[in-house]
Amino acid sequence: MSAPTPRPSYAAFFRIPHTRHTFTAALIGRLSYGMVSLAVMLSVTEATGSYAAAGTVMALFGATSVLLSPVRAALIDRHGPRRALLPMASLYATLLATLATAAWRPGTPAPALGALAATAGACTPPLGPTVRALWGEVIEDNRVLQRAYSLDGIAEEILFVSGPLLVGAVVQFAPPAAALALCALLVWAGTLAFVLSPAVAGVRPAVTKPVARPGRGRRFRDGRALLQPVVVAAGVGLSVGAVDLLVMAYATRHQHGNDVVAWVLAALSLGSALGGLLNGAVDWRMPARARLPLLAGGLGLALSAAGLAPGLGTLTVAVACAGFFVAPALTTSYLIADEAAPPGRRTQAGAWVNTAVNAGSAGGTAGVGLLVGHLPLSLCFALSGTVAVAAGVLSTQGARAARAPHGASRDTPELTHAP
Repeated sequence: MSAPTPRPSYAAFFRIPHTRHTFTAALIGRLSYGMVSLAVMLSVTEATGSYAAAGTVMALFGATSVLLSPVRAALIDRHGPRRALLPMASLYATLLATLATAAWRPGTPAPALGALAATAGACTPPLGPTVRALWGEVIEDNRVLQRAYSLDGIAEEILFVSGPLLVGAVVQFAPPAAALALCALLVWAGTLAFVLSPAVAGVRPAVTKPVARPGRGRRFRDGRALLQPVVVAAGVGLSVGAVDLLVMAYATRHQHGNDVVAWVLAALSLGSALGGLLNGAVDWRMPARARLPLLAGGLGLALSAAGLAPGLGTLTVAVACAGFFVAPALTTSYLIADEAAPPGRRTQAGAWVNTAVNAGSAGGTAGVGLLVGHLPLSLCFALSGTVAVAAGVLSTQGARAARAPHGASRDTPELTHAP
C-alpha cells in the first residue's frame, strides 16, 4: 500500500522552476491596472476641468477594455504570449503615454481624450487571464494549481488597494498625467519581463496543440461548461461593485467623514485576501462546482446582513465577512473555467470569467446608484446580496448542464470569439 501524498504548501508553487520570476514580472505589469482608473480620472479632470467629461472618458476606457477582453485572449491563445502579448502591451503603453501627454496641460478637447482612452482600452493586454492560463499549462498537480490561483487572487487584491495609493503619492509632486505615464511604463516593463520568462517560452500557440478530447471541447464551444463560473463571476461583480457606493451612502447618512469609507473598503479587501489564503490551503473534498454556489450564497448573506449594521464597527465586520467569500468564489470560478477549457483555449476561458466580474462590477455600481436615493439603505444592501445568492442558485443549472451529454442542447449561446 502506497503512502499518502503529502499535502503541498504554497511554497510548492514557488519551487516550480521559473515561477518566482514569472509571478513577479506579471505583478509589475498588473500593478498598472490597479492604478490606471484613478490616473485616467484625475488626468482627464485636470485637463478638461469637467467631472462629467472624466466620467465619460472612463466609461469609454472601461467598456472597450472589458468587453473586448475575450477577443484579445483569443489572440493570445492562437499566437502564443510572446507573439501576441508583447505587441499588444507595447501598443497599449504607447496609447497610454500619448493620453498622458495630451492630458499633461489643460485645454485638450474631451473628444480627443475619449478617443485615445477608448483605443487604449481596446488594446489592454490580458495579463491576468494569460498568467492563470500559464499556471494551468505548467502545473500538473491540481492542488498546487489551486494554491497558485489563490495566490493570484490575493495578489490582485493587494494590487488594487496599493495602486490608488501609489497614484496618490505621485500626484503629491507631479501632475496626474505623470501617474498615467507610470502606468504605461509598468505594464510594458512587466509584460516584457513576463514574456521573456523561460516558463512562457514553453507555451505553444493553439495551432500547434493537440485537439482536446471530444466531450470537453464541445462543451466549451457551446458554452455550457463555462456557464456556471461566468454566472457566479457576474453575480459577485454586481454585488461587490455596489459596495463602494453603499458604504459611502452609509457614511453620509450616519454623519461620518469620507475617510472612513476607505477603511471599510480596506476591510473588504482584507477579508477577501484572508478568504483566498484559507481557500488555497484547504484540500477540498467537495467538488468545485458544488462549492461555487455556496461561496456566492455566503457573500450574498453577509452583504444582506451588512445593511442591518447599527454602527460603523458592525458594518466593517460585516463587510469583511462578505469579502471573505469574494476571492474564493472568483478563484473557484477561474479553476472551473480552466478545467473546462480544451488545450489552446485556456486564456479565453479565463477571460470570459474576468469579463463577467468586471462587467458585473460596473453594472452593480450603476444599478445601486439609481436605487440608493429612492430605497432604504438596508434594502439596497439586501438587494445587492440577493444578486449573489441568485447567481449561486442559477449557477447550479449551469453545473447540471456541464455534466449533461454534449449533444443534449444546442441553445446555449456561443462563448468563444474567433481570433
